[in-house]
Amino acid sequence: MDLNARVPPGPLQEKWDRHRFDLRLVSPANKRKHTVLVVGSGLAGGSAAASLSELGYNVKCFCFQDSPRRAHSIAAQGGINAAKNYPNDGDSIWRLFYDTVKGGDFRAREANVYRLAQISVNIIDQCVAQGVPFAREYGGLLANRSFGGAQVSRTFYARGQTGQQLLLGAYQALEKEIARGGVVMFPRTEMLDLIVIGGQARGIVVRDMVTGEISSHLGDAVVLGTGGYGNVFYLSTNAKGSNATAIWRAHKRGALFGNPCYTQIHPTCIPVSGDYQSKLTLMSESLRNDGRVWVPKRRDDKRPPGEIPEDERDYYLERKYPSFGNLAPRDVASRAAKEACDDGRGVGPGGLGVYLDFADAIKRLGEDKIRERYGNLFEMYQRITDENPYRVPMRIYPAVHYTMGGLWVDYDLMSTIPGLFVIGEANFSDHGANRLGASALMQGLADGYFILPSTIGNYLAGARLDRVDASHGEVVRVEGAVNQRVRTLLSITGKRTVDSFHRELGKLMWDKCGMARRTDGLREAIQRIPALREEFWRNVNVPGSDAELNQALEKAGRVADFLELGELICRDALHREESCGGHFREEYQTEDGEARRDDERFAYVAAWAWRGEGQEPCLHKEPLVFDNVKLAARSYK
Repeated sequence: MDLNARVPPGPLQEKWDRHRFDLRLVSPANKRKHTVLVVGSGLAGGSAAASLSELGYNVKCFCFQDSPRRAHSIAAQGGINAAKNYPNDGDSIWRLFYDTVKGGDFRAREANVYRLAQISVNIIDQCVAQGVPFAREYGGLLANRSFGGAQVSRTFYARGQTGQQLLLGAYQALEKEIARGGVVMFPRTEMLDLIVIGGQARGIVVRDMVTGEISSHLGDAVVLGTGGYGNVFYLSTNAKGSNATAIWRAHKRGALFGNPCYTQIHPTCIPVSGDYQSKLTLMSESLRNDGRVWVPKRRDDKRPPGEIPEDERDYYLERKYPSFGNLAPRDVASRAAKEACDDGRGVGPGGLGVYLDFADAIKRLGEDKIRERYGNLFEMYQRITDENPYRVPMRIYPAVHYTMGGLWVDYDLMSTIPGLFVIGEANFSDHGANRLGASALMQGLADGYFILPSTIGNYLAGARLDRVDASHGEVVRVEGAVNQRVRTLLSITGKRTVDSFHRELGKLMWDKCGMARRTDGLREAIQRIPALREEFWRNVNVPGSDAELNQALEKAGRVADFLELGELICRDALHREESCGGHFREEYQTEDGEARRDDERFAYVAAWAWRGEGQEPCLHKEPLVFDNVKLAARSYK
């Protein structure tokens, strides 16, 4: 397959503006004739649905939550990046572009990243106009703070709940369009398959999660804004409902999956507390602005942190990366924490933790200022751990947080299935092998508010879209396959719960394909996952029926998809014989333990094609060309 990214020609700074001019348009009168299906109602999906409706398209929006406000975007804490340069500290669109390419370890498409940096400045204006309550300086100007991988302050924030406030802005825009009649909302509705007719994405099959009714919805284009697949690891900072079903079913219908092994480990999460914990809790990266990360210099030091003198503490990020200190990028900071714990210097139960200490900041700024900046985060930490972070250091440890991989898309955000667009974390496009902090919200809103509304019209204006209805043979076939899959899951009556399979898969993924990966471990995982998958389809027990609210049935379908996706992640990690960003192969590292890329062999996007049950996936490659940034060893020292 020829992977044509459709990157427009011309100078990098002019590509997007020229491309927007060259795109075909749909007239206002003709927009009313088109129906667009948007799956997901978080920052990407919600902003896209609202924007498309404002343009005049008929939009149907689907989410499995009871309200769009419950999308996982609400959990984002620290902020959103934009190259406004309000602090006058040397920031620019070019610097944000460069920081993002470097932060992704030179494994992202230049043109997409530069466009993201360009649009970042418009996002802030859009959100301020919506009334998003960004933090402000005393004089009323918007405030900024720093995030990992940058030496400037470009992160706009709303205390420690930026995702929630941005989502409420998108939600208000969406609700306005729902009230107007431009958007029809389908909450508590889960997409279970994609309908492809004549090579074009023309609809989806969904299940009403309350009544169990399975039905089809048809349109002229489908947009997936369904988030990432971090829950394949079972324990992650994602909401428990977050899943990969929409993108995985689209993958099995012909959409290539890009860079599945690029998964992000976030360095500041509350450590695991027991074997039966169901999820992990993020502590915002913004805390590293004022918190200092350290461990005891002595191994197996069990003293309380207050009894460890300053000269017996190792502020390892400040020691190893003096230029960036505690704001080293997430992959770098996570590996450093693992290294310290593996050396026997971890803290807390099991030695899987490091300290995040605010004593110096409280002494310098006062407790009231720290409370103003991070109060809700400190309160959340205290409620979960019963420890007061104003008095003792937080204990943190890395955990799965975000996925840079996703469905492959071209410059217009269209997948390899014409008419199927993928936005936000669900696509692979902008972050390479590691996402910088505060860039997820930036990408989701750039895709939904600014990019997709322009590019989807180009497709609709040029596509030949024959009329289809529910009686079409392919619609009947796909809907029947979904019904059969549900019946099969309910008929197995085995002896193991869905959660037990998910937990076993997650531990296997974390041990063999987590923060550190090795050839032997990856091969073992590729051998064990199919056996676990075979047992699942033979021995899972899904109680209840399909004609009611049945959370066990919902989870069973999602875990079945994770059992297939997990194998693909491991295959991608095995084939990529280099270390880059969040993909760290222990065989490929420098003498001082940093990631060692192999640009000659692996400067490409790995895009995998599904070839059927029991068949190995087929690898396609999109070469990455760097005309504007010089490939170099990534250093934060």
